[in-house]
Amino acid sequence: MLNDLMKIGIANDHAGCELKKQILKYLAKDLNINVLNYGTDTDESVDYPDYAKKIVIAIESKKIDYGILICGSGIGMSICANRSKHVRAALCHNSELAKLSREHNNANVLVLGARYLSFEETKKIIHSFLTHKFEARRHLKRIKKI
Repeated sequence: MLNDLMKIGIANDHAGCELKKQILKYLAKDLNINVLNYGTDTDESVDYPDYAKKIVIAIESKKIDYGILICGSGIGMSICANRSKHVRAALCHNSELAKLSREHNNANVLVLGARYLSFEETKKIIHSFLTHKFEARRHLKRIKKI
């Protein structure tokens, strides 16, 4: 179940601008979730590490509980975000991966590749990411090793 007290941040580079706009509408209108927008709002070229860092800082300072990062492939954002010991960013291409990223890895940042996802698939991925919980049992010891 979605928690209306969840604090979520979203950031993107130029390649993720259009998908981000759709996601913001989806989260606000369909899921009644307010999101802090840390991304660019134009398609003018920007450097994705600058935007990944904004989400990392927001997680580290506890301004947000979860983050969503979007770039063309998702790979660059993933690499940047995972440099922080407070972030477990998961690049997800479908809802099953989003579910497993939460249940097994306690991921707190969802990474999306805008050039490889339809909006319909993106909605399923986000819903799965936000509704599944960490299954600490056998996975907690692994998370502590990261």
